[in-house]
Amino acid sequence: MLLFSTSNSCCLHLKASVPNAVLFLVLLFILPLVACPLWGQVVQKRNLTPSDYKLWSEMHLEKVSPNEQYISYRLTQSYTDNIDTLFVRDSYQDKTYLIPNGKNSVFTQNNIFVCLNSSGLNILNPKTGKHQIIKDAITYEYSKIKDYLLILNHSPELKDKLIIQAPEGNVLKVIADVYKFSLSPDQENLICCVSKNNEYSILHINLKSIDKEHWLSFHGKDSYENFTWQKQGKSVAFISKADQKIAGSLFYYNLETKKIFNLNHSVFPNALKEALIPADSNLKLTISNDLKRVLFSVKYKNTSIKNEPDYLVEIWNGNDKWVYTDELMNGQFSESNKIAVWAPLSQKVYALTTAELPKIILSADQRYALLSNPKQYEPQFEMDGPRDYYLVDLQTMEKKLLLKKQSAHYTHVVPSPQGNYIAYFKDNNWWVYDITQKTHCNLTGSIGVKFTAKEQLLEPQSVCGNPGWSMNDKKILLYDQYDIWSLSPDGSSSERLTRGRESKIIYRIAAVPEIRSLQTIYDGLKISNYNLDKELILRGEGEEGKTGYFIWKNNISLESIVYKNAYIDELSYAGKKKNMFYREQNFDYSPAIMVNKNKLQEDLIYQSNPQQKKFFWGTSELIRYQNSKGTALKGVLLYPANYDPKVKYPMIVSIYELQHRYLHRYTIPSQYNETGFNATVATLNGYFVLLPDIIHEFQNPGISALDCVTAATKKVIDKGIINSEKVGLIGHSFGGYETAFIASNTNLFQTAIASGGIMDLTSFFLTLGQSSGKPDMYRFQEEQWVMGGTPFDLPSQYQKNSPLSYIEKLDIPLLLWTGKQDEQVDPHQSMEYYLAMRRLGKKNIMLRYANEGHAILGQEAQIDLTNRIQDWFAYYLKDNQSVFWIKNGTM
Repeated sequence: MLLFSTSNSCCLHLKASVPNAVLFLVLLFILPLVACPLWGQVVQKRNLTPSDYKLWSEMHLEKVSPNEQYISYRLTQSYTDNIDTLFVRDSYQDKTYLIPNGKNSVFTQNNIFVCLNSSGLNILNPKTGKHQIIKDAITYEYSKIKDYLLILNHSPELKDKLIIQAPEGNVLKVIADVYKFSLSPDQENLICCVSKNNEYSILHINLKSIDKEHWLSFHGKDSYENFTWQKQGKSVAFISKADQKIAGSLFYYNLETKKIFNLNHSVFPNALKEALIPADSNLKLTISNDLKRVLFSVKYKNTSIKNEPDYLVEIWNGNDKWVYTDELMNGQFSESNKIAVWAPLSQKVYALTTAELPKIILSADQRYALLSNPKQYEPQFEMDGPRDYYLVDLQTMEKKLLLKKQSAHYTHVVPSPQGNYIAYFKDNNWWVYDITQKTHCNLTGSIGVKFTAKEQLLEPQSVCGNPGWSMNDKKILLYDQYDIWSLSPDGSSSERLTRGRESKIIYRIAAVPEIRSLQTIYDGLKISNYNLDKELILRGEGEEGKTGYFIWKNNISLESIVYKNAYIDELSYAGKKKNMFYREQNFDYSPAIMVNKNKLQEDLIYQSNPQQKKFFWGTSELIRYQNSKGTALKGVLLYPANYDPKVKYPMIVSIYELQHRYLHRYTIPSQYNETGFNATVATLNGYFVLLPDIIHEFQNPGISALDCVTAATKKVIDKGIINSEKVGLIGHSFGGYETAFIASNTNLFQTAIASGGIMDLTSFFLTLGQSSGKPDMYRFQEEQWVMGGTPFDLPSQYQKNSPLSYIEKLDIPLLLWTGKQDEQVDPHQSMEYYLAMRRLGKKNIMLRYANEGHAILGQEAQIDLTNRIQDWFAYYLKDNQSVFWIKNGTM
């Protein structure tokens, strides 16, 4: 751990034991922060070169202390051994601590910072600078309610032990021979698996009285693990597992009654007589809120999922529900694990999921389950077909049909957080089923507002979402294109909580710090309750590029925390919410940690990559244009570093779909690029870069892409700042398809690079997705290509929008690249196009990267591809004819 200060000092004191990698990090990122009058005030800027890229790092804000004085953030530096370093900073005194490779961090209630790294458990008092390391610590938990650290310590010479101590060192209890442990959700109770004399037992300790030990009354040769707590921590379930056994035994312990129950296989119903409890990661345990039921996984004896096709022959039946590979990868429901229900008090077990109804969505109180079969309406040709949903009462095990031919998208059927309702999206409206009243209600049919919008890339319309409910499930919260709505589940009232439609600001409930925004239980989505009588933290995104956060107060006011022409994210705060920390960035402004104090004052806490000030850098501009049909569109124009308005520069147009949201995104310069193209590097090399928006028309994806891209390019040409005879085009994946199509249908571009793209829509329609096992034809109906039919129904539309159809018109040099192991887009698509170009004598080169997929992940291959793309554009847009591999392959 290092301590340094940025206040009035040129000195940095380092411990002699600091590793070389950390010294390197300090020299790169710390010394530039230290104020030293001897260095002078004038910075002579210079051009950035690839040898300088190692100076850059990515930064993420992580935690805020309860007193809102200290923060932690992480810097990741990929050029030197993937250095990943955690920093703790005093936002009042400019005092910063550095912990190499710190992970799993927490601030205690008294603002002590704790994290793990290879040295052990680091415990830091950022106020005094006291730092201790508990060596051999392998994991830990923190109980906020008692302010205890629970540290599992492993020593090669001694058996594991669990240490219970105060954060600053007062050891309160040591439990020997602990194999595993688990802290309850309310942080009051501890369960340990203790191994002694080759026997395992379970110890329960209430942390309010840690001297009292309650040993469960069984010992055995099997270890205990997979501890799963009831929501409030009132009970816990777990299994016993022998080293060589594939089956385990299930236990349930009620902490209030101190009773333990063991599931006896003799009570299994006939449907489960051949079933075993899996003693592996496939075990899924859930305890109901009322403590009456435990849901668990079972698998059947002598069955296994087939991971390999039959040796002699694969049989692809024309009438199969799913094609052979889809069944192999996603089906085999007869052999897959099932979910069963155990009632410990009555010692009854019920089969829940079956081969006929294998998928399950659980209500939040675990009282009801929704069962369905993905194959029900197969064969069909969307990614996921509709299905019927059956509601099962887990107390009575009564089952009834609830929804018929309902969309199976995970956001379209969502139980309420308290288990009272099931919300579902059907026929372009949100509905709610009242489980108690057994009634369905259309909530949005009479409001006159669409609750779908352009939300996802390459999808024309999708559901805006159901982020949660108000407290006690009184109101459901829904999103439309701009706003947040509150509606009564019986349809009696609806209220728009924000006014985003008028101001063209998209409002969404902001992620809560340290809580995952997307949570699931089995096959369903888990959402939260929000107290509408208090405040909500919202994120806003405007049409002009502004972003930020707001505080909404009971429909009375909407106060801005921060909202500006920058990309603002990673909002973090403590309970008082007086100091609100967030990350701010722009294309030419490296991500910085900012703080808004009492909603009055904004201060800079730390800015990453301070060395950027020594180099020339580009800027970004939002441009507006119209396609041939008068549709208003936006794009981002990136200016070259050290821009001189007297010079006409070459330009690279990088395409995909909607890209105006990248206006304020900062991209670190790097040779490690998954697609080989780095917009920042391009601007540093003297190019304009254009990122235009593309709106795809129904049945005309290629033609509409051509229209939008040419309109955007001409808009920039009309500004008189680029050399119109030196414009290149590049795109990957769907952008690779668009690039190949556009390159043959306009004379605006002097060269193009198309990668991982689709060149013939008909052949791709009849391709099998290697990563999904599904036919790729689902991409053509209502998403991505949006053809609305098959090549058999619409042969001319498929032909008119296929790059291969226009290859004879291709008059510019084209570079193709693909990963030979691409499972997203069949590499044969690039091969088809290459062979066609070769047959027609077109100037082209194809790069095929061995052992790489849709994106290039190997660093050696990333550097090679990045350099070759730079070479290609330099050759054709800057007349650099010295690149031998291009001259050799095209002349």
